[in-house]
Amino acid sequence: MMRLHLTAADLCQIAFAPAPNALQEAALSLRRPPARGWSRPGVRAWHRHLNGGLKARAGALADVVPRGGFLPDFLLQPDVDDLSACVELARHTPADRLEADLDLIAPSPGQPSWVRDLACGEAGAWDTFTSDVHRYFDSSLAPWWPLVRETAAADRALRSETLLRGGTGALLATLSPHCRWEPPVLHVRISGEYDVELCGRGLLLVPSYFAPGPMVMYRPEASTVLVYPMHGVDESATGKDVLGPLLGRTRAGVLAALRRPATTSDLADRLAISRASASEHTTVLRNAGLVATSRMGNAVLHTLTPLGWALLGDDSPA
Repeated sequence: MMRLHLTAADLCQIAFAPAPNALQEAALSLRRPPARGWSRPGVRAWHRHLNGGLKARAGALADVVPRGGFLPDFLLQPDVDDLSACVELARHTPADRLEADLDLIAPSPGQPSWVRDLACGEAGAWDTFTSDVHRYFDSSLAPWWPLVRETAAADRALRSETLLRGGTGALLATLSPHCRWEPPVLHVRISGEYDVELCGRGLLLVPSYFAPGPMVMYRPEASTVLVYPMHGVDESATGKDVLGPLLGRTRAGVLAALRRPATTSDLADRLAISRASASEHTTVLRNAGLVATSRMGNAVLHTLTPLGWALLGDDSPA
């Protein structure tokens, strides 16, 4: 778990990247989807469309993308999104940072020596890398890129509406099922245990089509970067299931069930979950501004707020 500690100054400096990051998406697209828990048909459809052979298509790019875990920071240039600009900035990564990045990649027996040349900034190695990245993007991602950008635009619109109606608390609480907002700390579910102080430099949110979960990039001189799976990649979702990838299936079910106000016990019965679980989910939704709770004697009644109705795509009852 990574815990991002946000100050009041950080909460005033939460920003969204204007578009998906082309170099990062190219790198993430090379990773094999996890065998379990992968419910993003948009990515599966892309894999079927290409019909395998990703490593051969990617050439030099595949040599610097590990199968899982750490993704070298130089492959994410969050201040630009155009592929050529991303690669050019990556090429000018300070030598010590680039070497540290590449040292974290687990060496494979057949790893080419050119990777070390890349770390040393040799022009020939960078020319090969640049050429292979562009060839891979043009052959494999370019036909899919309009859909990626369209999905990112829809995600941005949803996040903006959430921010407008519920504030930064609602935005952070609904960012991803892999994230949990407990003010002033954003808990991000990744391997390992880390605490990161944002120190008033803010948080830059970067949507990703191909990332199966969140990734964090700490920049000591600028805002911390949080890459998150964009909403809407699961294009098969309909009705109440559309919120599953955003909130988590059970929590989305709780929100949908509250189209009819319910006590905690009623809600638990409707969804066949424990009262403790129902209480936990309504607390998270209430903190996000999606649910209102009022006491009725010994019980509490949960109802949807206008933001909750909006997120479900329904009109709030008069």
